Amino acid sequence: MHIVIAPDSFKGSLTAGEAASAIAMGVKQVFPKASISKVPVADGGEGTIDALTQTTHGKIMTNAVMGPLNEPINADWYIFSENTVSVAVIEMAKASGLLITPENKRDIRHASTYGTGQLIKAALDAGVGRIIIGIGGSATNDGGAGMAAALGVKFFDKNHQIIPAGGAALSQLAYIDTTNIDKRICHTDICIASDVDNPLCGPAGASAVYGPQKGARPETVTELDAALLHYSNIAKHDIGIDVSNIPGSGAAGGLGAGLMLFTNGRIISGSKLILDTINFPKIIAGAAFIITGEGYTDEQTIQGKVPIRIAEIAKRQDIPVICLSGALSEAAHNLANYGVSAVAAIPYAPCSLDYCMEIAALLLQLAAVRTCQLIKIGSLMEK
Repeated sequence: MHIVIAPDSFKGSLTAGEAASAIAMGVKQVFPKASISKVPVADGGEGTIDALTQTTHGKIMTNAVMGPLNEPINADWYIFSENTVSVAVIEMAKASGLLITPENKRDIRHASTYGTGQLIKAALDAGVGRIIIGIGGSATNDGGAGMAAALGVKFFDKNHQIIPAGGAALSQLAYIDTTNIDKRICHTDICIASDVDNPLCGPAGASAVYGPQKGARPETVTELDAALLHYSNIAKHDIGIDVSNIPGSGAAGGLGAGLMLFTNGRIISGSKLILDTINFPKIIAGAAFIITGEGYTDEQTIQGKVPIRIAEIAKRQDIPVICLSGALSEAAHNLANYGVSAVAAIPYAPCSLDYCMEIAALLLQLAAVRTCQLIKIGSLMEK
């Protein structure tokens, strides 16, 4: 019996690889003779590089960049060849991410994507023809202005002074000067890997939806949303593109908008990109079932995150898909309408979120055991 284990990361507690290993341990307890394929997956956020290194032959690169709050850090990125084209894979979370910023130092008003821009520049220096930028897991809300600044774009206030870094300072923006932008970016294929379709501004925008997750209070959300709207109006005048309502422009605190404004970037589904690149249909051929998983399963999952993308592919081969999740919203049960055979939450008793995250690997292993025991009973009943 062949079983495929293909989870996303459980944000803040387990990488996709760690999650796959925990699930595999549980599966082996019930089906010790099964052959298991562990396939960590990502949707453009953390783990994108790890997922692509499975089936591509490339090299991990490391560059010194500025972190979200202008602190020096080392950030990894990946380079490989695809049909004679050199491809760079960048996770913005490595340079501008929430999880690399200590909780007591997070500051969404001033956090910048400058480090992500430095990684893009490093990829251009390496001579790549294509850049895949996974934009999940951001600590920022600066509309990608920091990223653009690292590539040579200048943002001035009414006194012709460059504005400070961060989303709050965008309210001071008077005009944008792209004269000194790195021209190589115009001749490089930019793929924005994201499974988020939020616009830049408004009730469904970057500030309102994701700001609170990054520590923004209601008054800060209002301030940052107004700043992004002002930024988009200036950009519309100076660049000629209105990004305020483009689906995906609100991803990563508006980094999606910045990439659309200052590069030829186009939004693509992160999970679809990963699954296509690793040839997931070939990996699952002949599998008895697939176990996937993620930290929280809700209405956003239905919009095209990892479990749904896996189910779409598995359905063509009539392979059941089970999703194990750290928590389920009411919307999670609608996954059955999209090809997911069953969903289950991994906690087995009431406990705090912090404790669940601390023992996430054990909880996931035990959930896999329970799931496989039920599968085993079902197979006996069919005889």
